[in-house]
Order: sequence, then C-alpha cells, then structure tokens
Amino acid sequence: MNSLRLKTDRDASTPIDRRTFLKVMSATGAGLTLGIFAADNAAQVAGPGKTTGTAATGEFAPNAFLRIKPDNTVTVLVKHVEMGQGTYTGLPTLVAEELDAAWSQVRVEGAPADEKLYNNLLWGPVQGTGGSTAMANSFDQYRQAGAAARAMLVSAAAQKWNVAPESISVKAGMITHTSGKKATFGELADAAAKVAVPQNVKLKDAKDYVYIGKSFARPDTKAKSTGTATFTQDVKLPDMLTAVVAHPPRFGATVKSFTAESVQGIPGVRYVVEVPSGVAIVATSFWAAKKGRDALAIEWDDSTGLKASSADILAEYKRLAATPGKVARNDGAAAKAIAGAAKTVDATYEFPYLAHATMEPMNCVVKLADDRCDVWNGEQFQTVDQGSVAKIVGLVPQQVFLHQLFAGGSFGRRANPQSDYLVEAASIAKSLAAMGKGGAPIKLVWTREDDMKAGYFRPMYFHVMKAGLDSAGNVVGWQHRIVGQSILKGTPFEAMMVKDGVDMTSIEGAATLPYAIADLMVDLHSPQIGVPVQWWRSVGSSHNAYATEAFIDEVATTAGKDPVAFRKALLTNHPKHLSALTLAAEKAGWGTPLAPGKPGTKRSRGVAVHESFNTAVAQIVDVTVTSDNKFTVDRVVCAVNCGLVVNPDVVKAQMEGGIGFGLSAALYGAITLKDGGVEQSNFHDYPVLRMNEMPAVEVHIVPSTEKPTGVGEPGVPPIAPAVANALAAATGKRLRKLPLSLA
Repeated sequence: MNSLRLKTDRDASTPIDRRTFLKVMSATGAGLTLGIFAADNAAQVAGPGKTTGTAATGEFAPNAFLRIKPDNTVTVLVKHVEMGQGTYTGLPTLVAEELDAAWSQVRVEGAPADEKLYNNLLWGPVQGTGGSTAMANSFDQYRQAGAAARAMLVSAAAQKWNVAPESISVKAGMITHTSGKKATFGELADAAAKVAVPQNVKLKDAKDYVYIGKSFARPDTKAKSTGTATFTQDVKLPDMLTAVVAHPPRFGATVKSFTAESVQGIPGVRYVVEVPSGVAIVATSFWAAKKGRDALAIEWDDSTGLKASSADILAEYKRLAATPGKVARNDGAAAKAIAGAAKTVDATYEFPYLAHATMEPMNCVVKLADDRCDVWNGEQFQTVDQGSVAKIVGLVPQQVFLHQLFAGGSFGRRANPQSDYLVEAASIAKSLAAMGKGGAPIKLVWTREDDMKAGYFRPMYFHVMKAGLDSAGNVVGWQHRIVGQSILKGTPFEAMMVKDGVDMTSIEGAATLPYAIADLMVDLHSPQIGVPVQWWRSVGSSHNAYATEAFIDEVATTAGKDPVAFRKALLTNHPKHLSALTLAAEKAGWGTPLAPGKPGTKRSRGVAVHESFNTAVAQIVDVTVTSDNKFTVDRVVCAVNCGLVVNPDVVKAQMEGGIGFGLSAALYGAITLKDGGVEQSNFHDYPVLRMNEMPAVEVHIVPSTEKPTGVGEPGVPPIAPAVANALAAATGKRLRKLPLSLA
C-alpha cells in the first residue's frame, strides 16, 4: 500500500477560468461511444466499445450526423447525452423522417466530443446538454442531415438506373423507380458516397410526416428494462482500480493531515492519495476502497470552513431582504402604485437547499497515459469537462477522449461548471502517475452519502412580495425581491450571464412575469455563502414559479375573483400561457364541483401556469385534506404548449416525470446545514416521492405548428404552487415555506 501527500498547485486544481474556457471552446476533440443493443424490431443503440469516427470503407457518411452501411443500417450520431429525457429517440426520429428510413434500420450512437461539429446551437461553440435545448437546437439540423442523405441516395439511384430523380420515390428504407427497379440504402451507399453533398435541401411539409408527431418505441427501453444498458458503474476494464474520496465534513475545509498507516492490512487497498478535494482511497474493489476510507484517520483544517447553519443563512437573507437589491426589472413606479392602492397583499416565501439526488450518483472512469486521457461517463458537458480534465492532467483538450455512456439522471448535476467529480478522478490518476503507479484505469465512485453531503445544491432562497389592488380588484402594482446565492458566480458563465450584478438564472420566471401589470419591480440580492450551488431542474423557475403563482393566487382571492379567470385576464398578451391554461381548465373541469371525499375530509382544486425554456405548462391539482391536517395529491391535469411535438409519448413522459420530481421536492425536499455541513445523508432523511404517493396524471398537448421547445424541465415548476393553491382553497391557509406542511 502506497501513499502520497500531494499539494497540487491551486491553479492546476481549480476550474478553468474564462480565458481557458474560451480557448477550450475553440478546440477540437474526438471520442468513442459505449452503448447497448435494444429491441430487434426497433431502432437500436450502439454496442459496448463501438467507435464513433470516420466512415469505414463502403460506408456512406454525408455529414457528421449519420452513416449508412452496406448492411443497410442507418447510424445516427446524437450529440446530446441520453439521461432519460429521450434524445436517443427524438433526434434519430428527425433523421429517419427526412431520410424516409425504416425505424427498424436505425441505430444510435453518442457523438464524440467535438464542439466544432456537435456544438449546442443555442449555446454557441460549446457542446453540452441542458436548459431543455436538445430538441430545440437540433430540430432543423438533424432534419437537414437526413434530407441531404436522402437526396444523395436518390441521385445515386438516378445515375445507376439512368432515370430522372423526380421519378424515384423513397419509403421505409427502400428506393423505388416507377419502372419497378428497387434498391436498399445499403446497396446504394457506396455510390451515394461519391455524390456531391447538396448545399440546400427541401424539408418535408408537416402534412407528409411519417414519424414526427407519432408515438413509437424508444430504442433504449428494452436495455434499460432488462438491466443490460451500460452506465458508468457497469464499466469494467482490465486492471481497473476503484477510488472513493473522503471529503471534508464542512464546506471549505481542507486536509490538515492523514495517517495512511491506518488502512494497512485492509485487503485490496492499494494507495492513499491526497487530492485538492480530500483524500482518495484506491483499491481493487469498491468495498475495499470504502472500508479503507472508513478506517482512514484524517485531521481536517476547519479554519477556512463554513461555520453557518441554515438558520444563520436565513437570518442573513431576511436582513438583506429589508434593503434594496440589484434591479432586474423596473416597469413604471411599483412602490408608488402600491402605496396608493385600495388594498395590499404581502407575503414572504422560504425555499431550502435541494439535492439533485439522481438515481445514479456521480461517477466516472479515467485512464491516463502519457499522450492521452480517456474518460467514460454519462457525459453532459463535453466542452467544459474536456478542458477541465486536460488542464489537470497536463494535456490539451484534443487529447482527452470522452466515451459517451447512458446517464442515470442528472437534473443539472452532471453539467457542473467546475467539472468537479471528473476533475477529482483526473487528479487521482495524475497523482498516481506522479508516484510511478499510473496506467491503470481508475473508476471514481461517489456513494449516495457523498452525493448528498459533498455535492452541489439548488440554492436556498428567500422572497418578499407585495401587490396593490384598486377598488375594482385590478392589480396596480407588484414588487418582488429575491435573496439567494448566484449559481454563476465564479464560473466561466459569469461574464456572459450576470449583467449589472444580476444573475439571470436567479430571476428567470420572476423578472419575466407574463401578467399585464404596468407597475412592476423585481430586484435581487446574491450573497456569497460558501455552499456549493448549481442549476437544478428548471433552475430559477424552481422557486420563482412557486412565489409568483402562489402570490397571484392569493391576490386573486383577495380581489374576490376566480383564480383561473383572474390569470386569463392578465395573460391576453401571452397566447402560449393562455392556451395551456385554457386547455388545462377545460380538461380538469374547472368550475365544476369535485366529488365529495370521505366524511371529515375536504377536497379542492388549485392551479398554476408557468413558462420555462420557452414552453408554457399549466397544471390543475385535486387534493384531499383530512381532519388531522394530512393531505394527498389525487390528480394532476397538465397542459403543455411546447410547439410541434416530435414524439407525444416522450412529451407526456417528461411532463409526468417532471410532476413527480417537482412533487417530491414540494413535499419532502430540504437540505439543511449545521455548523457548515449537510445534515442529510441518504433517502432515509432526504425522502423522495413513493410510488403509492404519485397522483393520477393526465397530459394534454396544445396543438402547434411552431418549432419544438424544451420539455425536460418545464413540467417541474407549476406543480408545487398548484398543490399549495389547492390546499389554500381547501383550508384557507397559505403555505409560505417549503417543503409543504399543514401542521
């Protein structure tokens, strides 16, 4: 057993700065993929170890997004990670549609890390997945890729048969001439590869769609259902070692000393290595590494560590909330309008820190050689992670090869601006190399406890709101003050997304309030606390939707008006919101009485509507409250306006999943701090929604011909305020603190 106390230079251990980030964005990477075969009669994902690179002999690769082999398979290279949201279904659908391929011949592979070819078109020269942008940025791109390949196949057939291209049709992977001549894509692949790539292609009219707008089997369903899908934890490489890291019990604390001898004699433990984030135990198995960590004697230096508890932070937030913040939106004269109002409504709202709590905790595999570094993981942030790992191991980004795997959820966590757990794994590999013990692949495993206590969190927030009504019950003024940490502070994104001291992610959904209120003010305080924070599914809308929708509901009640009618009157300039709200109200039977519950119970409905990531979602909730102030959420009617729908089943699944995720946070979610450390450790004290608590969910889609917008996150924000508004309707009690409780 070997140990090394390595004090890595701080510049080499911190995240890439903006200058390095911009350099990384201009670099070119390459990579491989790992995947798994799915159902025989459906589109498939690639088998383990499948290389994504240039086309092989006889293959037809007209662009970076698809390849056609002589065996007639069509491989679509998907530039966005598949973490349950359906990218391995939606993006291949676009190619298959314009190519007129049979769905059974489609295969799917994760694209390599190369931001020049596979950048997120809504992010600029950065490859990554997030912000519900996968379909929105890929819709035209992947259709054009399919249409170009189709045109080249038709041209090759026309030349081979000496006929006019217009006399050729393509259907379900078969190219046919009016004379009866036929050929498969595979039979024409070699000839099509010699045809010039068309500069402009005509895309299908919506009336001619075969796949878009239809529900059909996802290519990853069988593998995930049978346990054969490849996630990071499934990776096994020759001579691989497993590492776990002991992290400081307080945020900001560092290692003062450790006694490597304390793990001597534990079978399987090979190395003890200090890295910037703590002390790593490297062993032949996870269990050996964990036992080694449990036995390791470490003395922590708390002099730079956080000492505050949640109550201390909230007290500071309340102090700040009594003072003006940085102005995010200022229409008219809100304070003056409220001062002259016939009635005023005031409220404060408290939101705790939240964990991402992904099904698969953070993990990755790193193999470092002199001239390259290979990384296997569910890769969400290719450009940033490639640059961060390269900096740690002393290579250039092009020498870092990312092998794309399925990710067992993320909710924002795997798109970490600091590349935290990848940097940790790379630091371990680099330290072992410095000891002369490098070369073996290192699998870094975070336990659930690591993920809860040493991860990154949705920030805690405190909101103060005030509104004024005239004598007719119309809103004449609105003030909204938000206090909470900036998730962008200190990241490469700060210069681009923090304007005049306002973190745009902190105020989204509040400063973008759609209601027609002439005098409106939103301001923000962003204190620096020392708790690691980052985006969490639906980001700013995860708290702003609750504050705005719970408050507008209370304002409507104060005005003596129906909550749905009150909102609709203020949404005349926002047809997307209005369409979702109208459809939800119609399908839920708003205005008709609920069936009575058991004796001693109260039943009621609540509503919320919110737009995030250019998608409007309205939800109406039925609740039952018992005499002892317990409640159940019985039914959720959800209406979504997300533009043109590529696969309705995927949209419905994302709405259902978002509702379950948001409801879990609303009822149970809270990370609390004591003396600078997280009190929770696993699902026994950070519970999530159980299957028997999931309400019946109906999802209705607003018909649209607009281009698709995101669906991965917008189902989350409305559920908590809709539940709270239903509880208020049943009990008269307005809930201003999450998680929700009537006690």
